[in-house]
Amino acid sequence: MNYLIWTYLLYSVAAIAMTSLLARTLFSNGAVFLSAVFDENPSMGKAINQLLVTGFYMLNLGYAFLIFKTNGADGAVEATENLVTKLGLLLVSLGVMHFVNMIVFWKIKKSGDRDKYIPAVPTTFVPPPPAPTAQAWS
Repeated sequence: MNYLIWTYLLYSVAAIAMTSLLARTLFSNGAVFLSAVFDENPSMGKAINQLLVTGFYMLNLGYAFLIFKTNGADGAVEATENLVTKLGLLLVSLGVMHFVNMIVFWKIKKSGDRDKYIPAVPTTFVPPPPAPTAQAWS
């Protein structure tokens, strides 16, 4: 059988497995994080978590299949090199998407924290310092 077919099969299985495992991890840990952010409205946290994971699947599997095509493989070594290169690209994209998700979670948390703290009403007035006089400059 052609080495390229085996490369495609192994790549497909590995790409789907890696994306699924990372998405499940993000979903379960993201649920804990978002439940703390949206403690007054837990259904909002669940909905946002599901939307983030859905977007994660679409972006990463879409990218995985965009880089799917490879040049021919004349032997097992070349087929293995093609497979490792493709999986490396996919892992880098999964890592980037993981950090993008973390930034999104951080921004959501930061915006949620902003609403919890009400600024204090000023209790005293501090007058501005007096303007410098001409003597002070000479």
